[in-house]
Amino acid sequence: MTERTFSIIKPDATRRNLTGKINAVIEDAGLRIVAQRRIRMSKAQAEKFYEVHKERPFYGELVDFMTSAPVVVQVLEGPNAVAKYREVMGATNPAQAADGTIRKLYAESVGENSVHGSDSLENAGIEIAQFFKDDEIVG
Repeated sequence: MTERTFSIIKPDATRRNLTGKINAVIEDAGLRIVAQRRIRMSKAQAEKFYEVHKERPFYGELVDFMTSAPVVVQVLEGPNAVAKYREVMGATNPAQAADGTIRKLYAESVGENSVHGSDSLENAGIEIAQFFKDDEIVG
């Protein structure tokens, strides 16, 4: 079944000009990038996006990191896109990520792990709606 998922190329990756390389890994895995925008996430956007982690000790640091440099927000489409992209990203800890995954190739640490991907179809819809209007997504 064709699905859509949400991706963020994080500040550690945009700072190192890795957007094109990460996009190549995404596309080589059979996912299509149907919307993409480079933005500077505001503090309010980052706080809302990560509000699920609000009580966690790393929340403030995460918000600071995500607003520290531009990010690339994306909508990806393909068969089982949510699960596929999570596989392509690799484990949160790059030391545990499988060879060829984005995090194994490019992440600097658990915190600066280059990419975010939705963890469920429901969250993908919520996350996409925070950054894109329907008419901006060209399937």
